[in-house]
Amino acid sequence: MTFSKSSSVRSLGDGTFTAMLPSEWTVGPKPHGGFLLAVMTRAAAQLVGGDPLAVSAQFLRAPEVGPVLIRTDVRKSGRTATVVAVSLEQRGQVCVEASVTTGRMPDLRADYVNLPPVPAAPTPGAVEMATFPTGGAYKVGALCDLRVDRESASFLDRRTDGPLTLKLWARPVDEQPDPFFALLAGDLSMPVTFNLGRFGWSPTVQLTALLRARPAPGWLRIHVTCRAVHGQWFDEDATVIDSAGRLVCQARQLALTPAV
Repeated sequence: MTFSKSSSVRSLGDGTFTAMLPSEWTVGPKPHGGFLLAVMTRAAAQLVGGDPLAVSAQFLRAPEVGPVLIRTDVRKSGRTATVVAVSLEQRGQVCVEASVTTGRMPDLRADYVNLPPVPAAPTPGAVEMATFPTGGAYKVGALCDLRVDRESASFLDRRTDGPLTLKLWARPVDEQPDPFFALLAGDLSMPVTFNLGRFGWSPTVQLTALLRARPAPGWLRIHVTCRAVHGQWFDEDATVIDSAGRLVCQARQLALTPAV
């Protein structure tokens, strides 16, 4: 099943939507956080007919695979930007709350941009996530072509002294990337704290993403960094660049890493 089909939503006509969270987009038994944001953002964009520009979400509890209800509320309607409050519910509980800003993405090239150096295509020796040694826990890698730069992923060679930087490449299977896949790409990386030897579930608590341009066909390059790890708390910044060298998504999250 393609990304666009699996993340589709169905309107009930009153500002609410239904969606099905498939087992194919999971980390362990739980739906992938970036996939949840893509589903919620689709509902907001479909409601008001705009392009997604910014998403800010609080992850309250992890939903299960299966049906969910998405509630929307237009908080501001404007010619330049419209703001929609979105909540994803399952079995009467709110799992994720988000604010989605929509408008029109610019088609012109950026007047100024400062991007990290990431090759346009996977480097020789890049590791395919479909063959990644996760014991099948990271199913996302089987449904999109996701590759990790081995040189930056020092944990693959059992080095746990950093630096906390990762480089990846991603593209959806059987279709071209769109802004919703770019949003997902901002949360596709394994936790950057793997380079410290901190393995295991690292749940996102809060994530904010900016969608800057409509992706060109081909690979999305993902550059992930961290500023600080304090106890179990760490931050993670992802910069997503398309095949034409344009910035398409910036994402910053606050997450929890397993205790030492």
